[in-house]
Amino acid sequence: MTRTTSIAAALVLLLSAPLAHAIDNAPVNALPGAAVTRSAAATFPAGAASLKVDEYKETDVWGRIRSGYAIPDLSNNLVERHAKSYSLKPEYMARISGRASPYLYHVVQELEKRGMPTELALLPIIESAFNPQALSTANAAGIWQFVPGTGKDFNLKQNTFKDERRGVLASTDAALTYLQRLYTMFGDWQLALAAYNWGEGNVQKAIKKNQALGKPTDFESLADLMPAETRNYVPKLQAVKNIVGNPSQYNVVLPVIDNQPYFTAVDKTSDIDLAIAAQLAEMSVDEFKALNPQFKRPVITGDDRTKILLPQKNAEKFHLNLAQWGQALSTWTTHRITGAKESIASLASKFGTTPEVIRQANNIPAQTRLKAGSTILVPKTSASMHSDIADNIVDSAVMALEADRGEKRGSARTQRFKAKSTAASKSRVSRNTDSRRKHR
Repeated sequence: MTRTTSIAAALVLLLSAPLAHAIDNAPVNALPGAAVTRSAAATFPAGAASLKVDEYKETDVWGRIRSGYAIPDLSNNLVERHAKSYSLKPEYMARISGRASPYLYHVVQELEKRGMPTELALLPIIESAFNPQALSTANAAGIWQFVPGTGKDFNLKQNTFKDERRGVLASTDAALTYLQRLYTMFGDWQLALAAYNWGEGNVQKAIKKNQALGKPTDFESLADLMPAETRNYVPKLQAVKNIVGNPSQYNVVLPVIDNQPYFTAVDKTSDIDLAIAAQLAEMSVDEFKALNPQFKRPVITGDDRTKILLPQKNAEKFHLNLAQWGQALSTWTTHRITGAKESIASLASKFGTTPEVIRQANNIPAQTRLKAGSTILVPKTSASMHSDIADNIVDSAVMALEADRGEKRGSARTQRFKAKSTAASKSRVSRNTDSRRKHR
């Protein structure tokens, strides 16, 4: 691919970054780099975030990241191997850069507020390719890839209506808090990163084993005790760090990401349909979902602590259109299934809709029916038109499914706090943050 072609492709990808359909689940198997030496002391002071954007010399976020590199460089064959592999796929970096463009400024800003190394903003490239919809085989979700158990440890809500592991604000705050805790524990960023991937308990055991043998306990000295994924984890980040540090050396073109906020947070004062929120912001539903992937149902519940992210220009449109709306903001409420007689067909008739609408709103697959105790979304009636869904219902709602008549009873499944109610869903292994690997 020629340099001109790479630039053109990168620009197209950058312009399309907010679109949800531009986000896919491509795995990150190769990530590259060469060495750009930075001082390990080059961290930002806690008050750095109070500086105005124009006080930074850099005009784009990539330069801002480079200026805050602070983790000691790693140089070994694995770094070189990932660098070479990645440099042979310049379009891959362009694609990931396009995905990262709505989120990267926020991540860098949060790192600077905490005085953390800014190359940590590149970690979601390794974790998820900056795909907020990414889901690993261990049910790790979002750009920072939290498994359910670790998400709960860091107060990321996971219920029928939302999964904050996917939300940019909440998951970034949780990930940086977790990384800070790991750095405090190990006093070494490379070991903290290994623990983020493998679990702090496993890293502690590896350290004790080397100590007992009189061996060093730095990352490279412990690498032989680590599984392949973790052994490659830090070299992959180093490889990406090197490419961002000197992209021309690897024949990679990084699309410009402006050094200014892409989105702003809007307070929500009552339940609002996701489609109506997108309409008020004058965005497509796909664009809206790309910035707000944590919302799993067609209605956004919660009080004014629930934030909606919108591009700066669309936030102004949202407020103007909301002031002139004059209609109900939410058309959905909840209904609790009390017995087997309540079929999806009978519910559709009761609430003046179709079975397909109810199945789609609640992610209910075909050939399944609801079990007693399930709480589902149904269209509002005149009696419930002006009431919001109560917080206790949101927090406690579960949905239990079983095979419809004519199918084997053994195929019945129950799900709680899952992203999708598909019959193919299987229980996944969650990582214990003390000892279990995060992804696999």
